[in-house]
Amino acid sequence: MKITLTGSLGNITKPIAETLVAKGYEVKIISSNPDRAEAIKAMGAIPLIGSVADTAFLTAAFTGADAVYTMVPPDFSVPNFKAYISEIGKNYAVAIQQSGVKKVVNLSSVGADLPDGTGPIAGLHEVEKTFAQLDGVAVKHLRAGYFYINFLANVDMVKHANILGSNFGADAKLVLVHPGHIAKVAAEAFEDDFAGKSVQYVASDDESTPADVAKALGTAVSKPALPWIEFSDEDAFNGMTGAGLPEEIAKNYVEMGDAIRSNVLFVDYFKNKPVLGGATLQDFAAEFAVAYNS
Repeated sequence: MKITLTGSLGNITKPIAETLVAKGYEVKIISSNPDRAEAIKAMGAIPLIGSVADTAFLTAAFTGADAVYTMVPPDFSVPNFKAYISEIGKNYAVAIQQSGVKKVVNLSSVGADLPDGTGPIAGLHEVEKTFAQLDGVAVKHLRAGYFYINFLANVDMVKHANILGSNFGADAKLVLVHPGHIAKVAAEAFEDDFAGKSVQYVASDDESTPADVAKALGTAVSKPALPWIEFSDEDAFNGMTGAGLPEEIAKNYVEMGDAIRSNVLFVDYFKNKPVLGGATLQDFAAEFAVAYNS
């Protein structure tokens, strides 16, 4: 099988590629960074250097592939984050149709069933809608939970403010996932005989609350009483922009936090709950401690 992956050497694409190369598949990896080419070759994969904004490049990159993995790489410089995500999805759809690819594994998100009110996830809702129009192409959307590794952005908060928090409360519902588990599910999906358009939820933990997260991560860094603090939307926005995030990105993440706080983000997930897999919260706490102490 010949498989083309988007996502460069990111937290999900890299382990997908390692798994597929080990199984003997021909793997090509799209990256916008020419400096990644040698590392991609060293893995036994073929680098394709170009931009996901370039449909001609994408069409050439997908041509000859039996299957592709699509994900929208973050770009924090764009003026409209949701529109950017939607546009990249349209670029992929054009390239898929023009190249003749018949099988797609697409990284989506829990909450992508909702058309709005979910921050950047609303852009992935539009990607799913765009892919629904692909004629004769089997598409499996992997709706992943909230990444454990998102909490790595809070190392300084824990270290210097002795708190962990966001604009949702300590008892909110969370569906958490490790990128390594997403990679495992994605790699396995290429060997599945799926047809039509389908959704598969991917999660590692759906029973832990933010309070549980604070306790686990705090204990791992010798702060067992670490509290989870619910911020106002304004304080969350100011904290993110103060840490260097552009206002457009911060606005979207505040909206996503609102969707968690109101308990709407995970409703469809719990109606279609998958078998959990991958790292536990305690496993990730050990990873968090390494980042904290480095």
